[in-house]
Amino acid sequence: MSATHDVLILGGGGAGCSAALHLALRGARVALFERGLVGSQASGVNYGGVRQNGRHPAELPIARRSREIWARLPELIGTDAEFEVTGHLKLARSAAEEAELADYMAVAREHDLPLELIGSNSIHARWPWLGPRVVAGAFAPEDGAANPRLLAPAFARAARAAGAEIKEHAPVSEIAHDGALFTLTIGDRTWRAPVALNCMGYWGGEIAARFGEAVPVAPLAPNMLVSEPIPYFIEPNMGVVGGDVYLRQIRRGNVIFGSGRGTSDPAVPWSRPLPEPTLTAMARAIELVPRLAGVQVIRSWTGIDGDMPDGLPVIGPSRTTPGLIHAFGFSGHGFMLGPGIGAILAELVLDGRTDVPLHPFRIDRFALGSAA
Repeated sequence: MSATHDVLILGGGGAGCSAALHLALRGARVALFERGLVGSQASGVNYGGVRQNGRHPAELPIARRSREIWARLPELIGTDAEFEVTGHLKLARSAAEEAELADYMAVAREHDLPLELIGSNSIHARWPWLGPRVVAGAFAPEDGAANPRLLAPAFARAARAAGAEIKEHAPVSEIAHDGALFTLTIGDRTWRAPVALNCMGYWGGEIAARFGEAVPVAPLAPNMLVSEPIPYFIEPNMGVVGGDVYLRQIRRGNVIFGSGRGTSDPAVPWSRPLPEPTLTAMARAIELVPRLAGVQVIRSWTGIDGDMPDGLPVIGPSRTTPGLIHAFGFSGHGFMLGPGIGAILAELVLDGRTDVPLHPFRIDRFALGSAA
């Protein structure tokens, strides 16, 4: 049995499911394939930050585009995925880190990102529960957080309702290209399409390598924790210069935070948090918010994402295979970008272009070296 579609999407994370919906809404015949359940890897087990603050300048146009979609999730997918605009507070713990925050203000202005630089006296007056090591902060009022377990499944449901075929428990082991069509076979069924979107996270590197575009992607397993519920007092989503700890509290009272990396085996796939970074995360969280001392941690977890050497994802057309478009390797910060990435991929497929600059994310940038 065979079926012909316009687009095959490999990977059911936030980017893949968003692409399926945006394509289906414009009449494209779409089939999406996910090895497990949609949102079961990095897109569904991350920290949940919806953050523009502090992003690499190359990512900010995508983040700005995605933030607009986050604002209208209920009309697009039928849920807000518990998205709450709390603001994002990036903290400095030294004069050098404060200087980094000050330098980033120019980047924020260039991209019309509202951002407020807050000095030591003001920051402790505004958030008196911050620890004494905090010397400054940058506050982005448009940012916030959401529930990662809700986002990709909601996009998938909306895509299916719009006519997309969503195949779960459908691992992609073989995909071929004959110069005109991609062919993917699972069991006794075959799908064909002129376009394939590689949205497979860490495993996107394997797909790229099959088409002669090997990249140095590594598995990333962020170490995350959640506490027992306590009275709500931490409103902003928080991070630090250097990114070695991040922390937020949900309205139910639980504090979600993380630091360091767990361990994983992508071949299984299997991932676990580790005790050492878990203890480090607790200490760093208490340093930022001393009132957390003595609060009980009730769960720790991780997942598998693709980590790139420069921290930037691969996004854009293949350099070897017509019709193949990549979007993988988000290096632990792709959750917020997913809705926007899907819209951008749909534009690349149906319009042949997008207004969002993608040159910094091209797949051949590693081979180009210093000439990039």
